[in-house]
Amino acid sequence: MSKILVIDDDSVIRLLIKKALQNQGHEVVLATNGQEGIEQAQRLQPAMIICDWIMPIVDGLEVCRQVRANPNLSTTFFILLTARGGVADRIQGLDTGADDFLSKPINIGELQARVRAGLRLQQLSQDLQSQKQLLEAELAEAATYMRSLLPKPLQGSVSIDARFIPSRQLGGDCFDYFWLDPDYLVMYLLDVSGHGLGAALPSSLILNILRLQSLPDVNFYQPHDVLRALNESFQMSQQNDKYFTIWYGVYNQIKRQLTYASAGHPPAILRSQTADGLMEVDQLKTPNFPIGMLTEATFVSDRQTIPKNSTLYIFSDGVYDISQPDHQSWGLNEFAKTLVELETTVNLDEVLTTIQQMSGIETFDDDLSLLRVNFN
Repeated sequence: MSKILVIDDDSVIRLLIKKALQNQGHEVVLATNGQEGIEQAQRLQPAMIICDWIMPIVDGLEVCRQVRANPNLSTTFFILLTARGGVADRIQGLDTGADDFLSKPINIGELQARVRAGLRLQQLSQDLQSQKQLLEAELAEAATYMRSLLPKPLQGSVSIDARFIPSRQLGGDCFDYFWLDPDYLVMYLLDVSGHGLGAALPSSLILNILRLQSLPDVNFYQPHDVLRALNESFQMSQQNDKYFTIWYGVYNQIKRQLTYASAGHPPAILRSQTADGLMEVDQLKTPNFPIGMLTEATFVSDRQTIPKNSTLYIFSDGVYDISQPDHQSWGLNEFAKTLVELETTVNLDEVLTTIQQMSGIETFDDDLSLLRVNFN
């Protein structure tokens, strides 16, 4: 049995429709005008509304507008009763949000048939809405799990803070940092192609593999060897055409040396001061292909000496590959310039707010990860 709300200022038509629909086994609620109908709809949340077009106080089109503006009535099937038969009138009704029309004078057989058809569609819409809510709940649970995998801020001789903002509930970005031993710190950030669950699953898998150091025959102190092993294990032909970019570094705090390698990933930006107090900016990147694209790819590492009080930014391209209101891309150079101009004491949330202001956007289009590493 379905709950149907009938809105009409004509008492004869109200009773006619009520009797016809009750004979089909439906629960029928009546409203004598548009305002009363809106209030009843908000309170009862019926499966269907049958509403007269021409009424005093509030007409049928306004009732339809307000019903469609209410998220709780998103699956309610709306039928307009009208003596208007013109194409322009029907277009106006459909554009307002009506699902179907019923012409006056009412044919009882047609009324019952349209109600049956409308309720079938309403039930389908309700089922889809329920499945959508279930899927969103499961994605939210998966997103919570993904966030639980990410490391907490690091404090000490090297301090690290990070932010992760997926473009949807799940994203393909992932990062980690941990001490291989008391002197060597690993830090990396990877970005799996695509978005959503299809990107998040391989991302979490790679994180766990690197965290457990479970790649066979790999020297985890050598970034190029890690990238080689990842490339052998994650060929896109065997990963549903997914590839990923990565920046991977190992810092020796005794020698103050950072050994790093990147595979198709944006450069890390190192901000430091020279002996005479001048600001120096280096982009740390090696010319390697993304992981999984080529079976015979070779990878190389590079090395950088890290002065005291230096800051390293590691990030995914979502933080700068931004389409601005004028449809121009903001770009890496503008992003790097913004990082250099900001004080390193500024909170990373304020950094992201500044990026949004500088690039002229309200929300980021792509997954975004940003790490700030301070070398004391």
